[in-house]
Amino acid sequence: MNVFGGSWTDQKLEIVVEYTKAYLEIMKSRRYWKLLYFDGFAGSGKTGKEKISEEKGSKIIEGAAKRILAINDPRSFDQYYFVEKNKKFVNKLRESIDTDFHFKKVSTTVVSGDCNEKLKDMAAFLSYRGPDYKVLAFIDPCGMQLKWESIECLKGLSIDMWILVPLGMGVNRLLKKDGNISDSWMKKLQEFLGLSSFEIKDAFYEDQPVLPLFGKETKEVKKEKTIEIAGELYRKRLKNVFKYVSKPFLLENKKHNIMYHFLLGSNNRTAVKIANDIINKWSRKIG
Repeated sequence: MNVFGGSWTDQKLEIVVEYTKAYLEIMKSRRYWKLLYFDGFAGSGKTGKEKISEEKGSKIIEGAAKRILAINDPRSFDQYYFVEKNKKFVNKLRESIDTDFHFKKVSTTVVSGDCNEKLKDMAAFLSYRGPDYKVLAFIDPCGMQLKWESIECLKGLSIDMWILVPLGMGVNRLLKKDGNISDSWMKKLQEFLGLSSFEIKDAFYEDQPVLPLFGKETKEVKKEKTIEIAGELYRKRLKNVFKYVSKPFLLENKKHNIMYHFLLGSNNRTAVKIANDIINKWSRKIG
């Protein structure tokens, strides 16, 4: 079992499951489309462990793969495609699916691989078979593994994609206060955001005057509210790929610092309206 998340895991999974049920309700009378569910970071079938108390032990959180596979009404997906890089988790997920869903008469594939490469493969597939397929994707990395080029290749395709974006847990931690970002960290930011180093510096840093004894100098400093800046920047970038992007569901730590944005990109206006309704409901629920 891969340990991660706690209440974050509960919240984002409930959002995805609720959206999936609404998605399948709309698709129940549209049997002329084949439906594909794609999970890019599928895990082992159990995606988290939350410490309840020493007496009660741990709460095992059912992963998205098994939650989605369990939905039969109003219809199922025609194909399920689960990607997981960790081969140990792949074997556990396969075993779990074979045990619990052996009765399901659908095509279920579990592969060991890189989500980025599989997204490119899916884009090529949809470009060829486009009119026949509709895809719902769930991209739930622990960190900054998802590269921008892997999202960009999906432009114009029939896909609704939920994406977990690690802003506080990822981007903000790589943005050093004094602007001295190592080459490896800058490369990571460039791959994740799809921006040049100059564009990254321009978005997140500003020149601040200093008062030397002689002359006039400035120093480069990190802007305030970089997580908010990163969130708006990433959402704006997504709008270059998808026609519509939902508002973000904010995942915070106990100190109410934003760790992640969770949002949907789609080329369907109704899809994003449904996503926003669900996000608003859950935002009110957690206060």
